[in-house]
Amino acid sequence: MTVATYLIIGGGMAADAAVRGIRDIDQEGDIVMIGAEADPPYKRPPLSKGLWSGKSIDKVWSRTEDLGVEMHLGRTVRLLDPAARQVVDDQGRRYGYDKLLLATGSRPRRLPLDDDGAVISFRTLDDYRRLRALTGHGQRFAVIGGGFIGSEIAAALATNGKDVTLVFPGQGIGDRIFPSDLALFLNDAYRGHGVEVLAGHIVAGLGRRGDGSVLRLSAATDGSEREIAVDGVVAGIGTLPNVEVARTGGLVVGDGILVDTHLRTSHPDIYAAGDVANVWMPALGKRRRVEHEDNAKTMGRHAGRAMAGQPEPWDHLPFFYSDLFDLGYEAVGELDSKLRTEAEWTDPYRQGTVHYLEEDRVRGVLLWNVWDHVDAARELIRRDSTVDGRSLAPDPVVIG
Repeated sequence: MTVATYLIIGGGMAADAAVRGIRDIDQEGDIVMIGAEADPPYKRPPLSKGLWSGKSIDKVWSRTEDLGVEMHLGRTVRLLDPAARQVVDDQGRRYGYDKLLLATGSRPRRLPLDDDGAVISFRTLDDYRRLRALTGHGQRFAVIGGGFIGSEIAAALATNGKDVTLVFPGQGIGDRIFPSDLALFLNDAYRGHGVEVLAGHIVAGLGRRGDGSVLRLSAATDGSEREIAVDGVVAGIGTLPNVEVARTGGLVVGDGILVDTHLRTSHPDIYAAGDVANVWMPALGKRRRVEHEDNAKTMGRHAGRAMAGQPEPWDHLPFFYSDLFDLGYEAVGELDSKLRTEAEWTDPYRQGTVHYLEEDRVRGVLLWNVWDHVDAARELIRRDSTVDGRSLAPDPVVIG
């Protein structure tokens, strides 16, 4: 049996950050990492961004192995026994620990299709490799889902000269987080870049025709169907947190693994961080589970330091960002299109700031083609400012 001072289950960005947090405090302690992917830790954002615009794949590696970590890759932990301080992987191997971190991440939701692997549910470096290989000989691609991943992949494929159809059930791209007018503007913006946007459609089936595939779609309004011939299908329809291991150990789970302000689970020697962790966010006054790079890196390092003996209360308000053709944004806090929004545009839908309000208090800030104001946005949300109708900023670049 392998025994470690620090055992990390997961091989993503949060796991890498945790190693760095541990090494901030403890340069000698044994660290063992068990990762489900065959690849060592890597940076995930380039999979739908930089790798499609000429960035070398060599730049994605996190080089976690340089920090003195024993890695067991391509293995999945099946059982957690907190009383014995052990876990068991899918090959029956046991690992003991003093402190344990669950950085098990999340997995993509799957389309309910018998597709024989024809649909790429985009999430991992292997998914990127598969899609990149398909683009080597295929021209026609359907992207299912108009959210974060779907919008990025559609833009990436179109920028690389592919014929792209973007399919989603809502009325506008990103309409779960963007105000409706901005989401509808994005529909037109994508069409201007050659993307066929099929809003209000769902996938009805997938079949084969010759050397390619035929995707059957159904209109949400009247149920009418249409077919699209494609060389590849990419799905970006959301994720589910990987809480199964936590459940085997009797830990408290809900939407993710519930942790306290020091990122401890319901067992004091077991921590959780990254996509899978559900934590109280003081600035928002609620629990949230966040699936973006900044959260994974910051929370992972925070958890690693806590495991190594220097816990501090969690008070980070993560941000996320995206690039959509010639548009881009950074966002902080709670972006939910159900909230009331107030926008100030210097150039309508091209540059400006959108504030998300709940009972006249700022809950989220969208910086649309406005850069270097994330910290100011955080401070605005933390102040829990009451909006008087003009205090948000006549100049949208000055957000507080």
